[in-house]
Amino acid sequence: MSNLVTVPKNGSLTNTNSNGNFPTWSSWLDDIFNRDLPSVFTSNFNTGITLPKVNIKETADSYIVEMAVPGLKKSDFHIDLENQILSISTEVKEENEKKEENYTRREFGYSSFKRTFSLPETVDEDKIKARYNEGILNIHLPKKEEAKQKPAKTITIS
Repeated sequence: MSNLVTVPKNGSLTNTNSNGNFPTWSSWLDDIFNRDLPSVFTSNFNTGITLPKVNIKETADSYIVEMAVPGLKKSDFHIDLENQILSISTEVKEENEKKEENYTRREFGYSSFKRTFSLPETVDEDKIKARYNEGILNIHLPKKEEAKQKPAKTITIS
């Protein structure tokens, strides 16, 4: 025979539930408030473009910005540089209309985003290039000559 006693969350050792099939108020409330929220409350209601993920890499002679933005065309992007602030934005509007004898169905959508990055003074602004391929926007930010890492130099002792 077991000597272990199940202790309810309220710390009481008395059994307040005379009918084992019917939950007590405290256990019912515990179940409601300790349960994870349904996915309808935690889901993203925006079905348009969300803020895209970005990878930024630094190499010896440049910085590389990679942004995952599938489903767009390169003409959808606006890339601007002003006062060492790189801005990447897009705005997409979509409208569909179908007319039938008894009804007209019209659907429309709008999505946009804007990401901005402060560039270091070491970026050569005149040589920045961007390309879009298979859902990835790639921006190459070359460094100025004086900012590029130089190979290690061995100094001989005299």
